[in-house]
Amino acid sequence: MNLADLKKEIPFKWRVQSANQYGATCVAYIDARDVQDLFDEVVGADKWQCKFSEHKGNLFCEIGIVMETNRSYADWVWKSDCGVESNVEKQKGEASDAFKRAAVMWGVGRFLYSKPIVKLPVKDNGKGKYVPFSEKTQKFVTNADQITQWCNSLTIKKQDGNSRNN
Repeated sequence: MNLADLKKEIPFKWRVQSANQYGATCVAYIDARDVQDLFDEVVGADKWQCKFSEHKGNLFCEIGIVMETNRSYADWVWKSDCGVESNVEKQKGEASDAFKRAAVMWGVGRFLYSKPIVKLPVKDNGKGKYVPFSEKTQKFVTNADQITQWCNSLTIKKQDGNSRNN
């Protein structure tokens, strides 16, 4: 088991964090299932576990990894962090956030902090809400996969190191 492998880049997506008349701010994120798969791959499905607890109204997740020793028993090492409710499915989002934040303590997803924040153009959708809008297609972009494709296209580096905008 090489714990440094927990720091490798795994699949990520982009989501709109906020939007106003000046543009939509997009940030990269990882899916909890991909985090679980990485733990299974790197440490083994039977060598890690997580547990949740509430402290002063905050939901915490602890992720433990069993460390093999020369002793007759194994030691568990635990790392934890708390999550915040999401705008959709509050409890589920809070548990997922706590899990992913605890995973960062092990190195999972730290690569996301080097990803840029992407700004997309927006247009009022006629309901007083600003939504990413593609001038190229003359359409609103609300589908999560399309947001990810668009953000990826804006962050791809050419071989000469210059960013290209599509």
